[in-house]
Amino acid sequence: MTARFRIPNDQARLLFLDRHGLATNTGGPARGADLAGVIRALGFVQIDSINTVERAHHMILSSRRQRYRSANLAPLLERDRQVFEHWTHDASIIPMEFFPHWRLRFRRDAERLRQRWKNWQRHGFEEKFDTVLAQIAKHGPCCSADVGKDEKRSKGGWWDWHPSKTALEYLWRTGQIAVTRREGFRKVYDLTENVIPAATLATRFGEDQTIDWACRAALERLGFGTAGEIAAFWDLVTPAEASRWCARALAAGQIEEVEVGMANGSPPRASFALADLPAQLDKLTEPPARIRILSPFDPALRDRRRALRLFGFDYRIEVFVPQARRKYGYYVFPVIEGTRMIGRIDMKSRRDSETLHVRAFWPERGIALGKGRQARLMAALERTARLSGAAEIAFQKDWLRPPMDG
Repeated sequence: MTARFRIPNDQARLLFLDRHGLATNTGGPARGADLAGVIRALGFVQIDSINTVERAHHMILSSRRQRYRSANLAPLLERDRQVFEHWTHDASIIPMEFFPHWRLRFRRDAERLRQRWKNWQRHGFEEKFDTVLAQIAKHGPCCSADVGKDEKRSKGGWWDWHPSKTALEYLWRTGQIAVTRREGFRKVYDLTENVIPAATLATRFGEDQTIDWACRAALERLGFGTAGEIAAFWDLVTPAEASRWCARALAAGQIEEVEVGMANGSPPRASFALADLPAQLDKLTEPPARIRILSPFDPALRDRRRALRLFGFDYRIEVFVPQARRKYGYYVFPVIEGTRMIGRIDMKSRRDSETLHVRAFWPERGIALGKGRQARLMAALERTARLSGAAEIAFQKDWLRPPMDG
């Protein structure tokens, strides 16, 4: 039996970060075709409503392009139609050329969501489909506040949506309508044919073609991965489908089995990689030494277990953890320098005073905060302040903390 190609941990981290746009410099205009290229290389950018400093999608893009500003994204979605908004593992901005492959998700979600929401919603949202579609066709784009105005509203969560809002979300998730823009953070919907370019809308792929594309495109962006990690990347194919794809691609010589070194010295993890992996590794260069403050939803950290294996970085969002049980804070940001996760920072944008308030920074164990590293951290904070619209940075007393135990 031929020995598997082994990727040392330092090279594995470098390859993974390179594929996630964190091992290159942050130059570039950060708008138009350049910004679309960043999103295409990542595959998608997760959207999240939490705005402690700036929303997740803006922080993800600014960590790859320092000239990025929050206004740069909307034209790609609303005017140029180079991206569309839909679902991966969560709501995301996705390159427009991937839309034909999302038809597989539309078909699968149609039945899955119908059954799930019938059980949870406790009302006949399916009866509102024609009414909602007719309203959009007649009156144009709408948001959830514009439909079902005679229906009882609730201040509860998504499980208490009124019937027409549920219908609106279902029609979006199944591809019958599309997000044409956001107003504030509220989605505005239109008929799909009014949002998606005609040539893209006319493109069709068979199920096998989409599964092949999804697995290959995921592995390209991961650098290496198990069948489960490949399936989870887009959340578009099932683990069983990804396993079958890996078996076929391996037999055809398109991919190879590799062993990936772990950060804690535990046994290497068996994974798959494209067959040209050694050539890919030869092309890698060390990343800039700059420090970047990442969104908690950064794609490089979405898989928390992978982050722990590769970087020895045990990260958790504590938004839903009761305050008394939080270890770090409500919404704490990971901090990376080169290929090392060096700490996490608790900060908040106080928009009434145009101040970025830094509450605490915890370095990881073994990370010394010398003058050079403190200067790089300050530069990263200044970039974050500009992104959030803050004019100054204020530091809480004793904001530099010792590493946490455990």
